[in-house]
Amino acid sequence: MDRQAIFQYVKQQYGTEPEYLWMKYPSYAVLRRQDNQKWYGIVMDVPREKLGLPGTDVVDILDVKCEPMLADLLRQSPGFFPGYHMNKKTWLSILLDGTVSDERIFDLLDASFQATANKRKQAK
Repeated sequence: MDRQAIFQYVKQQYGTEPEYLWMKYPSYAVLRRQDNQKWYGIVMDVPREKLGLPGTDVVDILDVKCEPMLADLLRQSPGFFPGYHMNKKTWLSILLDGTVSDERIFDLLDASFQATANKRKQAK
């Protein structure tokens, strides 16, 4: 899985175009819902050591919003980390080097998209 495959998927599924918001980090791409402007993903390139991995090269990651219990469970598996530069409880970083299957990444992107939807108020 690479960033272009993610961008193609979110364009097809949700009409999302990546947004590049920071001059200091020109390759960081935000994935934002069109209806409420909430972020549901961020693709970044970070040094391996920032994730606690050996080596000094740069790797791509995807941050997604994730239910805390699922995030805790997934962090015990290779390729998953606490959300880089995000809330560690509700965001999850996924290594985009083939460690995590494309299907799992797309499922987590879909779940993140749903998690960032506006909540409906229940009638009392």
